Amino acid sequence: MNRFALPSESVLRAREKLVLDHFHDEVAQDWDATLSTFPHPHYELIAMMRVHDGDAEVRDYYDDTRVAFPDQNHEIIAFRHSADAVIVEFWLTGTHLGPLGSIPATGAAHRTRMTAYFVFDEDENLVTERIYFDQLSILKQLVAGVDKRRPSGLLKLARIVRGVLGMAGGAPDPRLLATVPPKDLG
Repeated sequence: MNRFALPSESVLRAREKLVLDHFHDEVAQDWDATLSTFPHPHYELIAMMRVHDGDAEVRDYYDDTRVAFPDQNHEIIAFRHSADAVIVEFWLTGTHLGPLGSIPATGAAHRTRMTAYFVFDEDENLVTERIYFDQLSILKQLVAGVDKRRPSGLLKLARIVRGVLGMAGGAPDPRLLATVPPKDLG
């Protein structure tokens, strides 16, 4: 694929429609429809250096995040096209009503700006959703909802800190570390 040549307008429109359908189906929590946008589901969460690969792993990711944020939604800011991707800037919103891993629910809402790269192969199949965001922005908003003046709030804050520290361990997914620069730079 020539990284300097954009595909035709019809290809760009088809990609954009697929991405919009993907976002819509995620909000509707229609996992079968969402997963059907990929021949093989593959998410890369860059902030966490985690990969969810394959139907089962991606479904688990969906389930975990919707337990934590059952009202998760997307507010699209902008679409951009590249030779092999649709790049979407959006606000991710949700209310923290269930555990997020080992972080207990805070009841707080968040609105976090993100960027997702929907990467297509040479056959126009969606092969990766690569998401960039700032974890601290989310955490600050979730902690802001805890009443730190009450003993119960301080106990919850301690549980949140313990949960965050517990999730901070672990090695990054090696698939995200083994990057190779393009050969034709220069």
